[in-house]
Amino acid sequence: MPRLKSYLPIFAAVLMLGQAVPAFAEAQLPDFTQLVEQASPAVVNISTTQKLPDRRISSMGQMPDLEGLPPGLRDFFERSIPQPRGGQGGRQREAQSLGSGFIISPDGYILTNNHVVADADEIIVRLSDRSEMKAKVIGTDPRSDVALLKIDGKNLPVLKLGKSLDLKAGQWVVAIGSPFGFDHTVTQGIISAINRSLPNESYVPFIQTDVPINPGNSGGPLFNLAGEVVGINSQIYTRSGGFMGVSFAIPIDVAMDVANQLKAGGKVSRGWLGVVIQEVNKDLAESFGLEKPAGALVAQVLEDGPAAKGGLQVGDVILSMNGQPIIMSADLPHLVGALKAGSKASLEVVRDGKRKTLDLTVGAIPDEGKEMNAVTGAEQSSNRLGVSVADLSEEQKKANDIKGGVIIKDVQDGPAALIGLQPGDVITHLNNQAINNAKEFADIAKALPKNRSVSMRVLRQGRASFITFKLAE
Repeated sequence: MPRLKSYLPIFAAVLMLGQAVPAFAEAQLPDFTQLVEQASPAVVNISTTQKLPDRRISSMGQMPDLEGLPPGLRDFFERSIPQPRGGQGGRQREAQSLGSGFIISPDGYILTNNHVVADADEIIVRLSDRSEMKAKVIGTDPRSDVALLKIDGKNLPVLKLGKSLDLKAGQWVVAIGSPFGFDHTVTQGIISAINRSLPNESYVPFIQTDVPINPGNSGGPLFNLAGEVVGINSQIYTRSGGFMGVSFAIPIDVAMDVANQLKAGGKVSRGWLGVVIQEVNKDLAESFGLEKPAGALVAQVLEDGPAAKGGLQVGDVILSMNGQPIIMSADLPHLVGALKAGSKASLEVVRDGKRKTLDLTVGAIPDEGKEMNAVTGAEQSSNRLGVSVADLSEEQKKANDIKGGVIIKDVQDGPAALIGLQPGDVITHLNNQAINNAKEFADIAKALPKNRSVSMRVLRQGRASFITFKLAE
């Protein structure tokens, strides 16, 4: 028994600790009730209607019997089935959608997503007191997915705006919106990452969170613990169609810059360099003499664009802009897009293994990007890569806005086939050297090093990219 008595204080301490842990954990968890009470009145539900062309539906007969279905499911089908308009058998179809938004000024300006109101014929905003108003679109910006609406009102409740630049991964955040039409639904989580780049979303450094977001949340506010709006909930990553733990919000700093421009002039001005860039992977970093994979590799420079006028060249690796480091290539569009046309930009680049600084003037992003046409044929030359190439004619060079290069006529078994080269591809650089004709290409290919990453710049259907390979022979 003496040995048992010696353990009793330890057991008592463990029991006391076990009782204290829940209280400690509870003390550390935030309480969102005050935030929700103060913010909810300025969060709105947005419903839109888009009138579709009339069509005759004679084969359906009578409306299906919806009695017996659960109320929510019955409402869904009733909204989805076109109602008769104007005559026997004729029905006006309407597409309806739901989203969220929030009031940013007492006189009724509202922020939401562009995709919530895109192509809408009618926009209805429902306030927290259940009153409804028609909204007018002041302006939309598809590139950032931001829309600015206006309703008639005075002394409306507004939300306090924060600064998304101050956000850090791990911070608590709260979303309020209307998922599936359930007004003022509150969900919470943390910031998973900042400055996320998504495919086809070049100008928004998204905030990634694990806040549950579902259809209807789009356009709603994302709050920090101070009750300040730090983002607009925009989209989710999903394989099931529903929330899977990864959601994205537009930073409020970006959204307000867009909103202010839309309010002032109805459109958004963004900076533009006129380049096509790509990621620098390990092999490309080795090929260009970089210590580690970082920066934005310039794969294409558009003729007469700001980059061309400023001296930027194909093969340059941009490491920073105006002192801001570029770790991933997607960091560059974020930085450039935030500038206004006419702004000065200082780029630190690596060219031929040496660092240098280029100063240039940022241009305005065009409405439509320039595309280069595919090219066709001339004399052939074979080489150790297993590819037959031909010189480009002057017309082909002009059509592609290039001064030199070769076009691939045929691909045999060998390194070229392994890296995916195809007939019609245009090669402009090999092993960091510009190519003017097929003879130069063959000479450079003959002298390529073995067992070391080698870069090649390829144009395919107007798009340029660098690829790497190794010759093992």
